[in-house]
Amino acid sequence: MAPQRRGAPKAPEGSGAAERRRPSSTKSVRAPREVPRKWLRTAIPGACAVLAGLLLWGSLRGDGGVTEVLAHRGEMLPGRFIEVPCSEDYDSHRRFEGCSPRKCGRGITDTVITRDEAQRIRSIAEKGLSLGGSDGGASVLDLHSGALSVGKRFVNLYRYFGDKIQTVFSEEDFRLYRDVRQRVQLTIAQAFGISVSSLYLTKPTFFSRINSTQARTAHDEYWHAHVDKVTYGSFDYTSLLYLSDYLDDFGGGRFVFMEEGANKTVEPRAGRVSFFTSGSENLHRVEKVHWGTRYAVTIAFTCNPDHGIADPVFT
Repeated sequence: MAPQRRGAPKAPEGSGAAERRRPSSTKSVRAPREVPRKWLRTAIPGACAVLAGLLLWGSLRGDGGVTEVLAHRGEMLPGRFIEVPCSEDYDSHRRFEGCSPRKCGRGITDTVITRDEAQRIRSIAEKGLSLGGSDGGASVLDLHSGALSVGKRFVNLYRYFGDKIQTVFSEEDFRLYRDVRQRVQLTIAQAFGISVSSLYLTKPTFFSRINSTQARTAHDEYWHAHVDKVTYGSFDYTSLLYLSDYLDDFGGGRFVFMEEGANKTVEPRAGRVSFFTSGSENLHRVEKVHWGTRYAVTIAFTCNPDHGIADPVFT
């Protein structure tokens, strides 16, 4: 904030300074003009120092606060897991013994999905999103429900495009999608010590394509901090498979775990899987994408079979 300019402070009545300010001589008239000059000579360097400090503090904070990188884009991680205390979010939902989170945390691995497989999965997203796309910066493709961003709304791609879908996707696309989902599910089960059969795929599970286009609707504002268990009550475990590379394909767009003191960021790279329990122990956001295009697929799991969904089927 810029310093406010002020006049010379008034001296108390009856003081010697007040007497000197009466126009009894030329020197007494000029004296008050020296006060602002001295003040400015003192205040301006001080204000500059404060401003420099604020700019430095702001640069350290970055887009979403002081950050520590949990997974660099150049790392090849066989597996990294950080356990955190569970929140109370799960207590307000029906618990399923042996599945509902008792052990909470977040993990990253680069060895479950290969970069070649990530490229093939990305091609599925590109083919589907070529049929539509949001007018804003965030587009969604959900192969389960058929939801596809088109302009400022969503359509059901299976109903909207009908038989044309047969020429867009292939049986191999859906087979690969199912295989990747199963491997991510197994990774989560092993990390949290639960049975893989106790986890059920849940909605929404979807592809996302994000670029720097200005948001047109609330659906385009992907950057707000949120808790998955609060936003989607069925979520117990959340995962993301990244399909493009931070700083090669896009700038910004890092995944940020919001924490007091220092946020923890994940830098996307194609084939990287990030997963975590869905409660407020893992409050998170995505940085705004500044350039390029960021692709990912969100794969969510629940412990409640009533909230489970089937894999998409190519027909």
